[in-house]
Amino acid sequence: MLALALLAGCSRQGNIEEGGIYTIRSACPQVAIPAGTGDMTVFDPAGATEASAIDIEAAITNVRTSCQESGDQIISTANFEVVATRRDPTQARQVVLPFFDAAVQAGEKVVAKRVSAVSLNFAPGSLRASTSAQATVRISRAVATLPEDVRKTLTRRRKVGDVDAAIDPLSDPTIRAAVARASFAHLVGFQLTDDQLRYNVTR
Repeated sequence: MLALALLAGCSRQGNIEEGGIYTIRSACPQVAIPAGTGDMTVFDPAGATEASAIDIEAAITNVRTSCQESGDQIISTANFEVVATRRDPTQARQVVLPFFDAAVQAGEKVVAKRVSAVSLNFAPGSLRASTSAQATVRISRAVATLPEDVRKTLTRRRKVGDVDAAIDPLSDPTIRAAVARASFAHLVGFQLTDDQLRYNVTR
């Protein structure tokens, strides 16, 4: 028997109790770095791919998230660091790298995207630089809230002997689609060129 109680703030998450296993569904989006976009490599000269031509290597790290669920808007904020190394440490240098943050619905539909940039300042003689950045998305609470009939189906208590007691309600395409529509992700990564993305996924 499986009863999914999709109620934010429930303290019984993961506990096996009368009626099934309770878990939590939050309206806050999951924050993640899409595969292949957490690193950026800049070559000099441009177009080269040899290790000896690597000018800058950067990575997004230490992602920390917060979410405000009160009000009509759900506000997800991602704070992260960008660390980079360079080939030539001789002189002071500033490097500006673009990054994106996006709100994705149902795991595939980009509903909002913004491209920003971070500046890294290398001190004279230093091979390494770092900086911090922040990205925020706002999602309508109405869109991220499950319809009442779907909530009732998911949280209905099931008993041994019921015809559908052992059937996962998410096996119903209608229920699964409704949950997907109300589910969002907050994605952060470097805004890469096609060549940079290809390098990341094939190196």
